[in-house]
Amino acid sequence: MASFSVRFLGCKVSQLDAHDVREALVGDGHREVEGAGDVAVVNTCCVTHAALRKSRRAAARAARTHGRVYVTGCGANLGGDAFAGLPSNVVVVRRRSEATAALVAADVGALGCVGGEAQLARTRAFVKIQDGCSFSCRFCVIPLVRGGTRSRRADAVLAEVRRRVAQGHPEVVLTGINLGLFRDGSYRLPQLVREVGAVPGLRRLRLSSIEVNHVDDDLVDALRETPTVGRHLHVPLQSGDDAVLRAMGRRYTVERFLARLEPLADFNLTTDAIVGFPDEDERAFQGTLCTVERAGITKVHVFPYSPRPGTATAALDTVPPEIKRERSARLRAWSDAACRARWQARLGTVDDVLIDRPGRGYGRDYTPWLLDGEVGTLRRVRAAAMTEEGIVAA
Repeated sequence: MASFSVRFLGCKVSQLDAHDVREALVGDGHREVEGAGDVAVVNTCCVTHAALRKSRRAAARAARTHGRVYVTGCGANLGGDAFAGLPSNVVVVRRRSEATAALVAADVGALGCVGGEAQLARTRAFVKIQDGCSFSCRFCVIPLVRGGTRSRRADAVLAEVRRRVAQGHPEVVLTGINLGLFRDGSYRLPQLVREVGAVPGLRRLRLSSIEVNHVDDDLVDALRETPTVGRHLHVPLQSGDDAVLRAMGRRYTVERFLARLEPLADFNLTTDAIVGFPDEDERAFQGTLCTVERAGITKVHVFPYSPRPGTATAALDTVPPEIKRERSARLRAWSDAACRARWQARLGTVDDVLIDRPGRGYGRDYTPWLLDGEVGTLRRVRAAAMTEEGIVAA
């Protein structure tokens, strides 16, 4: 059996794909280690130039400390020469995510390395319900590297959730590339939220991310009526300017975005925004600042625009890099201030916090807390103070 390590870059789906590889290796008796080992798996990202460069660097570093390195994920599926010239012990695995874990585990099993028993974390479990995307956002490479949308059967999802809860996971996060596209016949996401949320023993349910067009009345009702659902939702905005949204190929206007989120005003709302999309001017950027404020967003994940090969905007990059950097810094500063303001408003309130690592955890609305307790447990605590890292529990 082999000693191995797994690293992911990018989104929660990349994290889950890496977790699937980890589980497949552990299930075959291989031993997970930190540092050098027989095998490393680097699940890559290609959403930006920077993400792809980081993926290559991670693979190169792993090649120096491991006997074999498997490069998996979106970066591997993008093709091209991003991983050309790496040492001969680096294997690029170009497969759909559904097939990657079994392929890597089978190949590692043929290595004949010596290892031992491993253990898996028992905090939150990520359960993939859907993969791929059939939308046609003009800047996005995801449909090229992950394919069109496809959903798991609802009974398979529910069976996995029950298994994860039985294993000791108090929290489940439903994840996918475009969650709102989940379909199993007439069975859709709101029904799945209700049924997963009612699984005996589950303490908390969250969605990883969802497009605003899928935040309809049925989903809002399901989120509000399911007691285990956490009061947090991540809804990508990308731009707060209608002209830029049209150029991006997004399927909503600013006012539609705001209207869909209004019924969830008491949720902790977070978002993604692309800064410096082709022809974005200062007025358009100000629109983004205004929109995140009007929506009550408390955290913005900021991405400077990066043209991706094979997309409709691949040849476009009209905003100078220094302007992208300056606007990105301004939006991140706004986001930091909004986040601190929310934490400040929480002082004196009580929350149930899931401790997911020593000294740290997340509240029901995914606010970070600093507290003591056993990893994997939920503690009811009062907000006594705040630091740059989160709320301090009394």
